[in-house]
Amino acid sequence: MSSSSTQLVLTKGMGIYDPFHQVSMWGDSFKVDGSLNSIASPMLMMKPRMENKNECTPHESMETSGDDQETNSKVLRRLAQNREAARKCRLRKKAYVQQLETSRVKLVQLELEIEKARKQGLCIRSATDFSYMAPSATINSGITMFEIEYGQWVEEQDRQNEELRNALQTHASDSEQLHLLVESSLNHYSNLFRIKADAAKADVFYMISGAWKSSVERLFLWIGGSRPSQLLNIIVPQLEPLTDQQLVSINNLRLSSQQAEDALSLGLEKLQQSLVHNIPSDPFVVGYYEFEVAAAKEKGEALEGFVNQADHLRQQTLLHMSRILTIGQAAQGLLAMGEYFHRLRALSSLWTARSCDPAYPTHHSN
Repeated sequence: MSSSSTQLVLTKGMGIYDPFHQVSMWGDSFKVDGSLNSIASPMLMMKPRMENKNECTPHESMETSGDDQETNSKVLRRLAQNREAARKCRLRKKAYVQQLETSRVKLVQLELEIEKARKQGLCIRSATDFSYMAPSATINSGITMFEIEYGQWVEEQDRQNEELRNALQTHASDSEQLHLLVESSLNHYSNLFRIKADAAKADVFYMISGAWKSSVERLFLWIGGSRPSQLLNIIVPQLEPLTDQQLVSINNLRLSSQQAEDALSLGLEKLQQSLVHNIPSDPFVVGYYEFEVAAAKEKGEALEGFVNQADHLRQQTLLHMSRILTIGQAAQGLLAMGEYFHRLRALSSLWTARSCDPAYPTHHSN
């Protein structure tokens, strides 16, 4: 056996310090988060050539010196600093995630509020109904504002209808409260015609198509609203027995309303025909639309005038009707008209829910 081997045997037998075994133990004890880059231990910085040495160093020569203790304390401080930095990083990340979640909740709430305002008095429409959406998907702010205001208008009308109903059930027909409620209801309709006029300036085609109304209401559409003569047919049967003079005045009002409706319908039909003629029909003419667009813009301004005139006719019919009737009768008529539109919107909502429900039977079995 060589002297080298004999020395190793003696080392094991006498319990003398084994450098290779000690390096392995120290390496395991200083592993933090799988990295040793931040540890400045002299034993871990041993030169590679020391691994091949067969000489054994006595245990007494490796006793911890003052420099080693100072180095170990620095390592411990560095580890503590790393743990504190990691803890703060986790806290910042948690706070950031909570902030994102709070922002997401606020965004969802805002979207729900906008959707609620849009749906008040409006039926859920398909994407093709949003005529105010330009090809570039730019939203017309004027029409968006109108839809929000109209939703609020419908909510206020439902509240006024409830007040009229309660007043008719609990008060005399000539009470001061009914005067105030009738006046408030007429002003409320005037406000509707005002916001419609503003919306017509933003997009007259949107207004005249009735895209802002529910699907059932659009079934009875006439130039962006209802026919005044049709409203009279709804109101009159709901009134208390009328005098002969009142019946004559109502019939005259109905006749004048129908004549004005016919005149506006005829003018609108001629305008539509002129719009059709301005649209190029030659399939070989492509890309030259300047003249047609200018002509269509001029016709659009004329179309806006028809919408405003139709609303003016509706407003004047309501005012004349309120002058013919007593306060109690006017309250009954306004309540009947409000309930009529409310039923149309409710029917539209029920129809939409039926169409969107896959469980609802689409046909009846024999």
